[in-house]
Amino acid sequence: MRIGLDYRPATAAPSSGIGRQVLALEAALRGFRMDVLSLYTAAPAGHAHRVLARCPERPEPAHGLHRPQARWRFEAGFLPKAVRQDDLDVYIATANSGLPIGRMPAKLRQVLLLHDVFQLTLHNHHRSPLRALAYRAIDRLAIGHAVAAASAIWTPSQFTANETARLFPRHAAKLRVLPNAVIPPDPADAELPEGLPARYWLLVGAREPRKNIPFFLEAWRQARGRWAGIPPAVLVGAIDELPPIQRQLPDLHVLGGLSDASLAALYAQAERLWQPAYAEGFGLPVVEALALGTPVAVARGSALDEVAPPDAPRFDPHDEAALIELMLQLAGQPAESNPAARRRYAARYAPAAYAERLRALLDELRR
Repeated sequence: MRIGLDYRPATAAPSSGIGRQVLALEAALRGFRMDVLSLYTAAPAGHAHRVLARCPERPEPAHGLHRPQARWRFEAGFLPKAVRQDDLDVYIATANSGLPIGRMPAKLRQVLLLHDVFQLTLHNHHRSPLRALAYRAIDRLAIGHAVAAASAIWTPSQFTANETARLFPRHAAKLRVLPNAVIPPDPADAELPEGLPARYWLLVGAREPRKNIPFFLEAWRQARGRWAGIPPAVLVGAIDELPPIQRQLPDLHVLGGLSDASLAALYAQAERLWQPAYAEGFGLPVVEALALGTPVAVARGSALDEVAPPDAPRFDPHDEAALIELMLQLAGQPAESNPAARRRYAARYAPAAYAERLRALLDELRR
């Protein structure tokens, strides 16, 4: 089977959640020795991916691959011709859209890796209301085309599958769940950033409103006002992603630009990871924390219901008073024991388990 893989997320942002999934998908596909894998991307002049993958002649800045003009040139101009020339059996689009635009060979099986549909259901972070409106319209067209053109749609959670079926009921039969691959982070030889307290609660990601970080920090501030035993908080993100009033909160440490090893060290030393998002398509930080034995507490109502262990504390992402009470309760008792059980739970998302599920989905496409 000749398989083509949209490699643009790995070119544009290899450390992002989607970029890391593309790299994990590439690794799994290369392990299937009976299959031939080809990569397709756009990249700047001199970029290493111009040797590793097939690229349009025109260079594109890596940070601009998501822009409408660059996407159109790739998906409507370059990609259809490349797919035909390479005689692919399967093409996998990896960034919620991105299948070739135009009539494709009848034998080609087109797969859409749909991480979430929040572009269609929520207001995401953009620099201006006009930009947000434009991208929302573009996303509706791009995702709608990809869902209609796809032979199969792979989602990382049942939550995303259900949301996709709700939005596109005519295409519900194409949906399959392929939980993300999570490579356990390695904290070996990594040092924690200076100035961190010995005891802290950890949060990862703040950019999108759905991450719900301001809600969590307000509850945390009030809980600390009621009892000094509430631990300091460490947020992995950018300080300007917080409301100005929260940027100077005492005992809040905001860190950005961390290496994977430093992030792993943060996970390993945290007393608990909190994930207060009211909408998640998967929940990568939760699984990464579990893989290091760190306890988690998660919001109800999205894919976090699936990736967190059944005994993990859960809370309503809109009920501030209940969250404060949970913080007071958890801060006043020893953390849950048995880190080995958390590591075993996370192993269901390890590369070997992912490869097994991926192979089954590819076998389904062959039939």
